[in-house]
Parts: sequence; structure tokens; C-alpha cells
Amino acid sequence: MIIAGEVSGDLLGANLIDELKKLSPELLICGIGGDKMKNAGMELIYHINKMAFLGITEIIKHLPLVRKVKADIIKRVKADRINNVVLIDYPGFNLSIAKEMKKLNVNIIYYISPQIWAWGAARIKKIKRLVKKMIVVFPFEEVLYKENSVNVEFVGHPLIDRINDYRFLSKQELYTQLQIDEGKEILLLLPGSRVNEIVKIFPHCLKAAKKLAADFNLQIVTACASNIDENFIYQLSGSENLKVVKGLTYDLMKHAKFGIVKSGTSTLEAALFSLPMVIVYKTSSLTYLIGKKLVKLESIGMANIISGEKVVPELIQRDVNAEKIYNECSRILDDDTTCSSIKTKLEKVKEKLTPSHSEGASAKAAKSIYAIMNEN
Repeated sequence: MIIAGEVSGDLLGANLIDELKKLSPELLICGIGGDKMKNAGMELIYHINKMAFLGITEIIKHLPLVRKVKADIIKRVKADRINNVVLIDYPGFNLSIAKEMKKLNVNIIYYISPQIWAWGAARIKKIKRLVKKMIVVFPFEEVLYKENSVNVEFVGHPLIDRINDYRFLSKQELYTQLQIDEGKEILLLLPGSRVNEIVKIFPHCLKAAKKLAADFNLQIVTACASNIDENFIYQLSGSENLKVVKGLTYDLMKHAKFGIVKSGTSTLEAALFSLPMVIVYKTSSLTYLIGKKLVKLESIGMANIISGEKVVPELIQRDVNAEKIYNECSRILDDDTTCSSIKTKLEKVKEKLTPSHSEGASAKAAKSIYAIMNEN
């Protein structure tokens, strides 16, 4: 069984399934995931569309569903005598269900670590008690787990595999396919993969982007997540003239001039393309206040966390407004030296996430999981 709760987890889970199937083509896999994991050969018990909650207040609203999903998952583990479960990120749900699975003597492998370095040591103790092996994608996570005597392995970041294997459109091909102005660079908007975060963030980003486009001779393109309906973005913007694109996010990141990016996996992806950007994040007031008390980090963007400095600006909560977004973006766009410095520092992020071994991260993770499956 594999459990992923978000779009990013679906992508990483699909890559993992592909590699596991290479090791054992007859392997039967079920769990929670999205279309990518389904297409890779996993039987979906629940689709991630039902699971993509954001923040504490949103989870409270969905508690009856969460309880039902947990009950159904445990029932399936018992019925099929599943003894190996891979959890992908999504810690609120996954660490909770891991506790129930531990009682059934299931091997629990955690792939893509919860952000324990942000939330403090309590989760490390829980992970040490529940998880047979942590498979991590950031080198500093391996150090942290080893210091706490947790069985851990750093495999590199699977996004690097995906980018290295991706067949990119040329800039000319991209512009032609999208039917956009060849005389203008792209200002890329990445508003997220959850409806409630898009509602809070996107209108402010779009308002700022329109002024930036006018002042810096840019054209706005919005990259739409696979689980979001493009019409929802159009309705939110109040304009049919907006260019909303699905399925070409990496091509857009490669060829864009600048990005306004919602905090999350997409900020790391943008960093791996050395795309100058401003990171934005806004959630409910209650979730933010609780998170602010619990989280022990100065930065929220992975590009900044990995770099150990504020390479790209971050705008959070009340600072997510059109004026501040415009000011931060224009400050960088106005200064070629600043823009160039950001690109150089982002290039180092990719270097840090590339492991010394020659295998891809997904292949290495699959071999580690397969070895555990065949221990007895």
C-alpha cells in the first residue's frame, strides 16, 4: 500500500511505482493517490481530490471524512494482509494512520519526510517509534535523523530525475503552441493546487502581475495544477483573456523571465530551473497563528531553506497583497545584477540535492523499499 495525499505526492508516488514495477512486475499496489499513481498501476481506494485539505480549520471541517478514510484503509490492510506500507509526506494523516498500522505489525516506510526540522522534535520521537525506515530527499534531513538514531537513507531528490528526463519544448515551440507574443517574456503565475489557497492568493497575484506586465513588457501565463479546473481560474480572474495552461509547467519554468509562486513543491521546482521569483503564501488566520507558534523556521520556501539564506523574497499572510507583490517583483526585475545573483544562488540548490550515486532517486528509493519487502 502507498498513501499520498497531495498532487506533489501523486507525482512522486507514480515515479516510485514505476521503479517498483521494474523490480517486481507482478507487484499489486493499492492506496491513496491521484491520476498519475493510478496510471502507473495502483488501485485507488481514495483519490487525492478528496484528501487535499489545507490547514487546521479546513481539516476540522473534514473530520468525518478523515475518520472514514482511515477506517477503510485499515480494513483493507487487514483484508488483504498487507504488510508493507509506504507513506509519502502528508504527515497529519500519515503519522496518524501509521499508529494504527503499527498495531498490525506492518512495515512502515516513510518516503519524503514530514518537515520535522520545521515542527520540532516531537515528531522525530513518533517517527522513531513507528517507522521502520525513513527515505529522505534532502541531505540535511539525513543528518538530523541520524543524530536521533532513526534508520534513514538519503536518495537524492526525485524532482531532479524528472527534470533530467523531461523532453522540453524549445522557447519557439512553447510560444507557438500557446499562441503568445514572441516579443514579450513570460511572467509565470503558479497559484497552487488547492482551491481554498488559490482563492486566497491568486487575485492578489494577478492584480500585481497585470501592473508588472505593463511596466516591464511581459505577458502573464498561469500554470494550472492537474487537479484544478482551468475554468475555476478563469472565473476567479473575471477574464477570458487570461492565458491558463495545464501540463506545460516545466516548459514554462524553463522559459519564463520571472515567477510569482505559491509556497510548496512548485517553489522548489522553480528553484531547480533557476527561475527568479517571489514566494507567496496565505492561509486562514487560525491556521497561521497556530503554525507561527509551532514552526521554528525563518523561511518557508525550500529554495531559501536549502540555501540557508533568503535568496528569494517571501510574502506571507497580510503581505500577500497586490502592492507588496508588485514592489518585490519590480525591485528584482528592475535590477539585472540582483536577478543574475538570484539565478546563480538557485543553481547551487540543484547541486545540493544531487546525490553522489548514479541512480535516480526514485530507483534508489524503490530498491530500498523492495529490500525491506523481501527481508523475511
